Amino acid sequence: MLTLIPIQHIMGTILILLYTITILGLVLVIIAENRNPLKTIPWVVVLLLAPGVGLVFYFFFGQDNRKQRVISRRTYKRIMKGAQEGKLPQDFCVVPETYKPLSRLLSNSNRSSLLYGTQITVYTNGTDKYKALLEEIEKARHHIHIQYYIFNDDTIGNQVKRLLIKKAKEGVEVRVLYDDVGCWNVKNRFFKEMKEAGIEVHAFLRVVFPILTSKVNYRNHRKIVVIDGKVGFMGGMNLADRYAQGTSWGTWRDTHFKFEGKGVHGLQSAFLIDWYVVSKNLLNDKIYYPPVPIYNDNIMQIATSGPVGQWRTLLQATIFMIANAKNYVYIQTPYFLPTEGLNQALQTAALGGVDVRLMLPKRSDTRTVNMASHSFIDEMVKAGVSVYFYKPGFLHAKLVVCDDELTSIGSANMDFRSFEHNFEINAFVYQREFALRMKEVFLNDMLHCEHLTPSRWLKRPHKQRLAESFMRLFSPLL
Repeated sequence: MLTLIPIQHIMGTILILLYTITILGLVLVIIAENRNPLKTIPWVVVLLLAPGVGLVFYFFFGQDNRKQRVISRRTYKRIMKGAQEGKLPQDFCVVPETYKPLSRLLSNSNRSSLLYGTQITVYTNGTDKYKALLEEIEKARHHIHIQYYIFNDDTIGNQVKRLLIKKAKEGVEVRVLYDDVGCWNVKNRFFKEMKEAGIEVHAFLRVVFPILTSKVNYRNHRKIVVIDGKVGFMGGMNLADRYAQGTSWGTWRDTHFKFEGKGVHGLQSAFLIDWYVVSKNLLNDKIYYPPVPIYNDNIMQIATSGPVGQWRTLLQATIFMIANAKNYVYIQTPYFLPTEGLNQALQTAALGGVDVRLMLPKRSDTRTVNMASHSFIDEMVKAGVSVYFYKPGFLHAKLVVCDDELTSIGSANMDFRSFEHNFEINAFVYQREFALRMKEVFLNDMLHCEHLTPSRWLKRPHKQRLAESFMRLFSPLL
């Protein structure tokens, strides 16, 4: 007698087959991408042993977007054309011999040009930075381009918003770009008010349904302001009260910079590329790159990086700086979750006799990140790296300065997220005067630090070390 197979059983078998084919297909895709085996093997193991959880995690955090482009080569060249016009010949800018390979690296991987004669003003607290920002916005006559990872609906956020609305009503072109995840807690009406006043406002990689998109893992962490193509701001500070007022448990120590001169054109091109990505509006008129004075003998290159494109420019440049240091490397970062290459570069430099100093916050705004960071310190101190914990509050500054010649400043932290997942921007400054100035900033912050004693650190409780090692497993996701 013929037995009918229940339709539920047939459907269940089909779903299992489809699911199995999907998992095996993903495994083959991961293997075919020729990633670092240290990254490939864990993903393959997770997908095979825990396919359900593995599939979700891979969707959010595991996809390799290196071969993708967010903008065509033709459009990129058209935007960069304005930044190139009026630029001094490359042979006019004399980069220190030691750093010519770095200059070529940034040029080849990021098309980063040498920019001559920029005046840089340093701000080491939010109060001074916001005062200068508001003053420069007030002076705007043609355009204001403003981009932040966080644009809060608080006191400083509303001050900036009101002033932008005022300038828009005066006929100034105002464009605002914010990160959708960084501003998740900001109500739509905050940005809607600016739009209604004639300001062009866009969110970067908008996440409409967070649980249904992998975009949540790739954020725009850049902080860029350009005013009339003549004055610009970049660095570590977002628009939020805590950068000036601190936290309930201490100050918020950060660093930001004002550019005047050719360096502003580097910030402008970075902003306009991001602007095209979200608005599809190509802005490359000469008005956005006006003639600017030469203020001094400062030489810089502005480089961007992100989860798309072939190269991890900022990671490669940072490793180059450390690997080629002869006397010292001083580093400030709020989060220390180094890639294997960066980890080895720091240890190698210290073992080779270079004075490597690493400054981190004593207390972080993210406990899990702090725990994971501590797991990397063991290897640092064993190699001879001097570690300092900033005590008065949270250290959010990003700085690498070496040998009184080269300085890296910008938005990138010393972690997986900044170097592999986020859209970031840094300036590499080849000037002794600026390096000495930033070295002085570092040494002044050292006065407020606790110098880690290796013997005591390595004797901390096993339970604590185990917890830190466990959190280290999630370093690429933090």
